Amino acid sequence: MPAPLKTIEPRRLYQQVADQIRQLIYRGRFEAGTRLPSERDLAQQLGVSRPSLREALIALEIDGTVEIRMGSGVYVCPERERPPLPTGLVGESPSELMQARAIVEGSAALMATARMTPETLSILRQSIDAMRIEIEQGRKALDQDRLFHMTIARQTGNTVIARFIGELFDERHSPIGEKLQTWFESRETWSLALAEHEAIYAAFEARDPLLAQSAMHAHLESSKRRWTEA
Repeated sequence: MPAPLKTIEPRRLYQQVADQIRQLIYRGRFEAGTRLPSERDLAQQLGVSRPSLREALIALEIDGTVEIRMGSGVYVCPERERPPLPTGLVGESPSELMQARAIVEGSAALMATARMTPETLSILRQSIDAMRIEIEQGRKALDQDRLFHMTIARQTGNTVIARFIGELFDERHSPIGEKLQTWFESRETWSLALAEHEAIYAAFEARDPLLAQSAMHAHLESSKRRWTEA
């Protein structure tokens, strides 16, 4: 009997866009050492959004096809440094990831409000205060950020939801997520996130489930813009 066919995993949009750019490079459209067109022009040429293009360019930098020079542009690497294969998966699409988090964690905030306790509010308050100290001292408050979101996730009382939210949060440690953090996270962006955590906390304190859901959704949509559209 013939061997069973293997399921073909759909390629992420950024992988498809990256492969289009690589083909243009291999066909001589963009020569080694030259700068690619601006994000706006290249996005128009390929018919994709700028966040999707940016994700593709980051993936191409990770695999050595291009070099991104902040403030200068994106340059084609020498041919000997370029991989011959299509772009591999270097993490979930950051824009899709943040969209998923907004949907899931917005619902989790709604559920958590009904089960909120003084003890959980105290943990959330402590995470916000610790986050503020880290930011003031010029450090990333990633641990406190995760604690805040996971405390809310666990307060839903649903272990599947909590595990799912944890997995989504930890995707920021993927190669493409790490690159974006290196370039676009700053004391200013962390301060904005802190203010958004305060708004979520205030909604919990007021026992307002719809406000909590709205505040969480707004926080993650803003994070998406800061992370993928800066």
